Amino acid sequence: MNKKLKLGIPKGSLQNATVSLFRRSGWKINVEGRSYFPDIDDDTIECALCRAQEMSINVESGVIDAGLTGLDWVAEHESDVHVVADLVYSKVSSRPARWVVAVAGDSDINNLEDLEGKTISTELVKFTQRYFQSRNINVNVKFSWGATEAKIVSGLADAIVEITETESTIRAHNLKVIHEMMKTNTQLIANKTAWKDPVKREKIEQIAMLLQAALVAEKLVMLKMNVPESKLPAVVELLPSLNAPTVASLYQSDWFSVETVVEISVVRDLVPQLLKAGAEGIIECSLNKVI
Repeated sequence: MNKKLKLGIPKGSLQNATVSLFRRSGWKINVEGRSYFPDIDDDTIECALCRAQEMSINVESGVIDAGLTGLDWVAEHESDVHVVADLVYSKVSSRPARWVVAVAGDSDINNLEDLEGKTISTELVKFTQRYFQSRNINVNVKFSWGATEAKIVSGLADAIVEITETESTIRAHNLKVIHEMMKTNTQLIANKTAWKDPVKREKIEQIAMLLQAALVAEKLVMLKMNVPESKLPAVVELLPSLNAPTVASLYQSDWFSVETVVEISVVRDLVPQLLKAGAEGIIECSLNKVI
């Protein structure tokens, strides 16, 4: 039996972000030319590129043991897979994307009920059909091969169901969002038979742990500084920390070395406060993983 883990890497918009995330997690994936089988510096893993839209189908069937895809595509195909971990990352931001219903900006359609008998264009056909059926709203859902926003402008649809993170593309086409259908983020999913295999499961769990650790580290930095004993209480009072700051006395000195991990977003305000409180020699260090 092949004990190598067959790992699916999403081809398309998430590909570069996924390869980058794996690199920060400790794996180097090398995608060359048009090959669908990237090299990875781990003899226990075989990689394959797969469209995110098809990933859960291939994982469920066992063609791939585990892979990364959106919650939306798992829901679209109602795939029977094991969800190992939520991984909030994307090509744009570190927040979940949203599937929304949008119409022309000057449309008199303002809610889902107003779409009764209307035509909707989307890539997420099956989920959209089930969503409206569950609300007893009759709509005509058509598959979109892309450029979905333009379907309204060209008169091919009355509304669209489209994924967005910032709504910038939707606004650029003079559309308005009237409803949010679902939030979605990338998930690490596994074939249920592979998940029962102890060797493969251990590898999948290792991948999940380190990917999540790298994502946590993206938002954090380590601050190091020197503080005189007389100023130590005031400085420590300012410091947020995962647990508590690390404080160590300097050799033959009444000064201390202080280390802490903080969110990147607070550093620009925190550093001036630390300087005023008496800290010196402040160093900011990036982190690869936080476990």
